[in-house]
Amino acid sequence: MSSAEPRRAAVLGTPIAHSLSPVMHRAAYAALGLDTWRYDAIEVDGAGLPGLVRGCGPEWAGFSVTMPGKAAAAAVADARSDRVRQIGVANTLARTGDGWFAENTDVDGVIGGLRGSGAEPRQVLLLGGGGTSLAVIVALAEMGAESVTVAGRWETSTAAALALADSVGLPARHSSLDPELIAAAAAEADTVVSVLPAGTIDHLAPVVADVPVLFDAIYHPWPSVLAAAGAPGRITVTGLDMLLHQAFRQVELMTGRPAPRREMRDALAGAVTGAPPLRLDSDGPLGAVAGASGGS
Repeated sequence: MSSAEPRRAAVLGTPIAHSLSPVMHRAAYAALGLDTWRYDAIEVDGAGLPGLVRGCGPEWAGFSVTMPGKAAAAAVADARSDRVRQIGVANTLARTGDGWFAENTDVDGVIGGLRGSGAEPRQVLLLGGGGTSLAVIVALAEMGAESVTVAGRWETSTAAALALADSVGLPARHSSLDPELIAAAAAEADTVVSVLPAGTIDHLAPVVADVPVLFDAIYHPWPSVLAAAGAPGRITVTGLDMLLHQAFRQVELMTGRPAPRREMRDALAGAVTGAPPLRLDSDGPLGAVAGASGGS
């Protein structure tokens, strides 16, 4: 189909009303001159996602996928990236000549957020072992990190994170969330990443305050306790940075064109109020913006 023909895309998940993806993708279409393209938010759970995707006509260019449909998105695809095969979930489905291609652009979100802030992690302390931690681990491996210490709350999810690190060649070790053990790991780290919910590890904020780089995957409320406790000059990356940078790659996969990064950033900043700065690779912070918590 030519770019002049009507095309459709959407974000899939539940709940979905909070999603900021439409703001970014619609801004991209406007900047790219794709006046006939439409981007919506569709409420659907994991069980309903395969039928919805399979029933879409050729006008559908792609889907952003948030919880709880990421595993279903990976399963319904006709082809999968190496990342999706490694992690087991996809947040993106893009139409190709051979069917649906599944990608995990959360990895791009982590990489873009860190590099956009000037960070190149080598020795990493990862707090949390859930689904987001898997994207973080693949991102760290792609960035050439040397090691990661995983300190999760739950044995099963932490074990999955450690196993993935082993499979992608990233040396990893396990730690509990005991403050003394975290302090020891923090003393060796240049980057601390937290993928845990707000308030979960506030008591550890002083323990990791001197680590030069913080990636806190939340962005509401902001500043988080972890961010507020940081030493002056620390680089801080947030979940809002991750959300923006993962959307760049989604737009490119669905449209076949370079993402209009500045326009997407400005649209996201205009849609939220009072939180962390948003950065691109080529410039400094946009200024104070904030958002509500949520997924893609």
